[in-house]
This record gives sequence, structure tokens and C-alpha cells, in this order.
Amino acid sequence: MAIENIPEIYLSNTKKRPDLFVYDFKMTNDVVKSKVNLGMNMFSFLQVGKKQVHFAGNSIAVNKDQSLLLKKGNWLWTELLETEAIYYCKLLFFSEKVLKEFLEKHTEARSILRDEVPYFVIRNDAYITSYLNSLVTIHEAPAIFMENLLSVKFEELLLYLINKYGDTFKLYLQSLIVKETSAFKKIVESKIHSNLKLEEIAFLCNMSLSTFKRHFIKEYDVSPGKWLQNKRLQKAKEMLEQGDCKPSDIYLDFGYNNLSNFSIAFKNKFGFSPSKISL
Repeated sequence: MAIENIPEIYLSNTKKRPDLFVYDFKMTNDVVKSKVNLGMNMFSFLQVGKKQVHFAGNSIAVNKDQSLLLKKGNWLWTELLETEAIYYCKLLFFSEKVLKEFLEKHTEARSILRDEVPYFVIRNDAYITSYLNSLVTIHEAPAIFMENLLSVKFEELLLYLINKYGDTFKLYLQSLIVKETSAFKKIVESKIHSNLKLEEIAFLCNMSLSTFKRHFIKEYDVSPGKWLQNKRLQKAKEMLEQGDCKPSDIYLDFGYNNLSNFSIAFKNKFGFSPSKISL
């Protein structure tokens, strides 16, 4: 699957990336785990549909009642239609330059955000609805005024969200201009119990699959496929032993396409089939 460079694919002039940019994204087909290189921090105001994003350390799912502020980086996006035959969200991209200018103007010296995460979930309300309508109005303004109007609207949005979420949001904004130093092991081990493929985990580590495999063997002294399989099967065994689920309930969650393959791998590791645990 090709990597989508965003917002470049939405810009008519890719040589000049604006500091603030609004784009109306619409689609009529589900997209599952598309590879996205997000080159700017971005607000995603979901209007219709569902969205899930896999990050290096975790994942988040939202619906039309929520919006996301996403940190730039390599992410896997899943965007799903709901009851209507269209998916629609309004995207607001902003550069580190305008964010730094805002923080210098409206906040004190930077504090430390203890649990740094690449997203912030925003609960949609009457203000958000009104704000999105105002962005539509801005697009109707002459181009000469567009940049200044958008700058004012960006500042208005951040001030509102700081007022709504307080220091939590302020600290998150400050974390966006800090270089992220995610450890390779931290990324890998956060994906042990996901159903992501090796290629997808490598992408989240910002590596090619071959580079990822070499780095993995250097760190763990075993192939990533074997290591992940053992970790996932061990977790599956623990879940089955708790008695709350059956093999047919969980095989997809651990990266197996069908129950038969899961059962064979499970028996090869533990010497008995998973169905015997739930008997």
C-alpha cells in the first residue's frame, strides 16, 4: 500500500506549504489502515463516519461526536462510512511556527507533559459546530484576506480549547513542539497484542520492513515474526484461561485470518488445542 503524504496531496502548490490550511475531506468507500505520513499537526473535525488511528504507542477511535488533534508523524488511518454513504471531515493543518507564536503570546514557560501521546480528543459542542460553519464562510472571502482571517480563527480555536480543557490542553500544545524520542522497544512492545502486521509496525517505527527486521534482531536476538507470535499466543492462552471468551472470539485480534491457523499455531506452542481450555 502506497504512503500518502498529507497535506501535500491536498495542496495545489506542493513547493509552498502554508502555515495554516483547511481541507474538506470526503470519500464514499471504507479505507482500512492506510499509511499516512502526516507532515503537519492537524485538527480532524469528523462530521460523518468513524475514524481510527494507530500510532507508534497506541490507537484511538472516534465518531462524529468527537474531533481529534493529531501530532505529525507516521500513522495508520482507518476511515469508515456509517449509516450514510459518505465519510466527511474538515481538516485544519497548522505549522509549528504558528503554534510557537501562539504559545509565546498566550502561555507561560513550557512544563513537562508526563504521559506524552500523539493525539488529543475533543468533545464536539455548539461552539465547534459554529466554528466549522465560520470556516466555510472564510473560504468565501477574497484570497487576499484568507490568510489573516484563518490566523485569527486558529487563535480563537486554541483559546477556546484552553478555556475548555485547561492545563491539560495547554500542556498538549506545548508537547507538539518537542522532538519526540520514542524508543524502538517501546513502540514494538505496545503492539504485542494488536493485530497489526509486521509491515505496519515497521511503518509506525518509520522504517522499511527490511530495516525493521534487522533492527529487531539486533534488539531481541530473534526474528520479529517468531517473537510476536510467541507473545501473542501467550496472551491468548491467558485470556482463554480466564474463561470469558472462546477461541473463535479472539483469533482475529491476534493476527490470524482464520480459526484453523490460530489453533494449529497454539497447539504447536503449547502441545494442546485452544478449545481444550474452554471445555
